[in-house]
Amino acid sequence: MNAKQLAAEKAVSFLEDGMTIGLGTGTTAWWAIEKIGEKVKKEGWKIRAIATSVRSEEQARSLGIPIFSFSEIGIIDVTIDGADEADGDLQLIKGGGGALLREKIVATNSRQMIVVADESKKVKTLGKFPLPVEVVLFGWERTFEKLRLLGCEPVRRMNTAEPYLTDNGNCIVDCAFGKIEEPAILHERINAITGVVDNGLFINIASKLILGFENGETRIISR
Repeated sequence: MNAKQLAAEKAVSFLEDGMTIGLGTGTTAWWAIEKIGEKVKKEGWKIRAIATSVRSEEQARSLGIPIFSFSEIGIIDVTIDGADEADGDLQLIKGGGGALLREKIVATNSRQMIVVADESKKVKTLGKFPLPVEVVLFGWERTFEKLRLLGCEPVRRMNTAEPYLTDNGNCIVDCAFGKIEEPAILHERINAITGVVDNGLFINIASKLILGFENGETRIISR
């Protein structure tokens, strides 16, 4: 069992039958969805789920996990999702998979967000991983330049020859800051730019970080 699978399956052990669950997006969240599907199929779990991306929704449906919309559910009990980076205060960079906006909407409407990752995603200071920023298409060039003025090297994300578009029809600008010493301040400065929908800094949202290690161990860091 690889480190990502270890972390994901450990996170699923915090879930219970009858819960409303947020399903994350990405290579580690994929393992969590697989395990939840196993609980539904083999143990008869009756749960309600809301997905953070089209591909996570498709995976869940294929496993028999019932998917609901926000109009059909109240508060989400637990969301399990991955991260591209996590620091010691459980501040995160997310959005490498392009689903940061839906991930943040689901996470901030959850009682708990459990983050799952392999050991390489734990960092002392955020920023080595370029920060994804979701930007509306209209006037994106000007938004791009305003992001550059914050001290990063921005790159518009591409899908082979075409610009990458999110499930919401927006583009992603990946902003290489190098080091993000004050993530909460940067989060506000980025979101103050007209044309920015949201960015991949998740500030004071995660409840737990579960790290998987190649030696078969897991480590839990709680807020």
